[in-house]
Amino acid sequence: MTTKNIELPAIGQPFPGQGGIYAGFMPARNGAEGYHLILGDELPGRFEWGPYDDLAQATSLVDGLANTKALLAADGTYPAAQGAAAHTAEGRADFYLPAAAELYEIWLNLNGKLAGWVWSSSQRSADSAFYVGFDDGNQHDTGKLYELRVRPVRRFIQ
Repeated sequence: MTTKNIELPAIGQPFPGQGGIYAGFMPARNGAEGYHLILGDELPGRFEWGPYDDLAQATSLVDGLANTKALLAADGTYPAAQGAAAHTAEGRADFYLPAAAELYEIWLNLNGKLAGWVWSSSQRSADSAFYVGFDDGNQHDTGKLYELRVRPVRRFIQ
């Protein structure tokens, strides 16, 4: 959905009608256009990433939407992606589990305003996936059965 003539709030401020706070601009990469990131509220509880398997479709480091769609379409249970995709706010229901680069962009833009380890949708291997530490910006991979936080995002294209 492309929307023209909407004034963007300052980074870190609520974006009225968009379901969260404005987390900055994700630059164009790999032939895809750039977009604004809207960061939804942290989901209550902690979530496993999912089962041991090797989903080649969920390996993008930059496209969390494509990763989330691949996880939702796959056989198996992927609690972090399912929780993010089920999130709704202000009538918006197009949230997803962000890719590692999207989370890092959020950390760069909101440095010091977020905390904790947060799952990305980017799979590293059959038994691990990437996460970002919002406390320090470190990106690591860990076992998919660990329970970490989930911060859903959505895209705003202007």
